[in-house]
Amino acid sequence: MCGRYSLTVTLEQLLSRFELGNVHFRLEAGYNIAPGQLIPAIIEDNEGNRRIGRLLWGFIPSWTKVPNPKPVINARAETIAEKPSFRESFRRKRCLIPADSFYEWKAADHGKQPMRIMKTNGELFAFAGIYDTWVTPEGERQSSCAIVTTAASSWMDPIHHRMPVILPGPSSEAKWLDRSTPIGHWQDMASMLAEDKWKAYPVSKSIGNVKNNSPSCIEPITQE
Repeated sequence: MCGRYSLTVTLEQLLSRFELGNVHFRLEAGYNIAPGQLIPAIIEDNEGNRRIGRLLWGFIPSWTKVPNPKPVINARAETIAEKPSFRESFRRKRCLIPADSFYEWKAADHGKQPMRIMKTNGELFAFAGIYDTWVTPEGERQSSCAIVTTAASSWMDPIHHRMPVILPGPSSEAKWLDRSTPIGHWQDMASMLAEDKWKAYPVSKSIGNVKNNSPSCIEPITQE
């Protein structure tokens, strides 16, 4: 699964990397982004124009009557095209979720150790995501999203058996936003990521508390 990530770049870096215009919200550094928060996400309209906004991380299908009290934060690539909760969003409402790292907990003798996983050059990348918009009984619109996950690649498997679907670059990001691209193209996406372009290192267990959101969250430590 993917339950924590970071996005610590400047607004200018984000707009340049994803070829975006202006944003209508304040971008703050997120060292410990968690479910239940409003997160930056990129969508594409029917004319192919991209825009960025904030979506609630915790997927709520448009047809639901009462939201699940336990947020659905991930959608499995293996079943996304068939599962009733996700299939319509997969067909019509895909998004990019920008990040510069994500966290996973690795089993260790001293208990689970949080690891930060990022590109060796520190560059931005994007998770494949889906979104939907639910209308509350009071008539308010709530747009929410989930990160697509898949089986871990060989370099990720020693840390965790699942990982987010990370799109290798701009061309793959464009294809993901193209609604005509089938899911089979993405299920093995993790294996396409070169092992030597990624690194992982241990970080403080304080990352487990969503209230902690400071540069200390991304600082490497010796094994706790």
